[in-house]
Amino acid sequence: MAIRFLKATTAGTRHGSVLKFSELTSDRPEKTLTKWWSRSKGRNNRGSITSRHRGGGHKRLYRTIDFARNKVGISAKVVRIEYDPNRNSRIALLHYQDGEKRYMLHPMGLQIGEQVVSSIEATITIGNNLPLANIPLGTDVHNIELHPGGGGQLVRSAGTVAQIVAKEGKWATLRLPSGEVRVVSQKCWATVGRVGNVDAINVTLGKAGRKRWLGQRPHVRGSAMNPVDHPHGGGEGRAPIGRARPVSPWGKPALGSKTRKRKKYSRALILQTRK
Repeated sequence: MAIRFLKATTAGTRHGSVLKFSELTSDRPEKTLTKWWSRSKGRNNRGSITSRHRGGGHKRLYRTIDFARNKVGISAKVVRIEYDPNRNSRIALLHYQDGEKRYMLHPMGLQIGEQVVSSIEATITIGNNLPLANIPLGTDVHNIELHPGGGGQLVRSAGTVAQIVAKEGKWATLRLPSGEVRVVSQKCWATVGRVGNVDAINVTLGKAGRKRWLGQRPHVRGSAMNPVDHPHGGGEGRAPIGRARPVSPWGKPALGSKTRKRKKYSRALILQTRK
């Protein structure tokens, strides 16, 4: 997947770039695997904004992705590679031998016409899904389960990959893209390979409007507000924060403070925190 740089015909395109869609084979999704999806836009069940800077954006159809890959022992053929507006990775349409159709995340290097399978005895090839206990050390994996049978939750973004670095007892040690090293049950399943569309991280939007198309609203700095609106506000000119540390609009520590719970149940499973 390559990047195309826009010509500077306007100020918004001067530094903008977009992904090329040369590897996509269809501009229409599989109708039976789509459904209407209304995003929350940062509001709760009462309509109050609980997450700021969200709203608007282009209308989207949700593609139902098979993160669980639970059709064990039945091989599937890769028929199409498609665009998904709900994620930065591409998706692949699978036709199983029993006639069922499903979407999966498209791994880098998986071609149309190839076969993939979920099985305990599957070969270690790109796109196959099998338990961590049956995957050799050093193998690149993605779409990893946190709990056996729960479906893939880890390493699903474009270009990401995790590596199996050790196995001991019933646990497998993984090095995640964030740099975190944690243990996961060897009964959890994972997909071999790296998530495709590696260049997604290198795209430059170029203008604020493209951010709005994605459903993200403007973020205003606290130092640009009045004292009544934010603890950082007020002062003459570009005044400093005026506090011992940066805080949120509600006085909680912000800009770098760790928010993870110290007594979270999974703390014992993390051997090395993320960078």
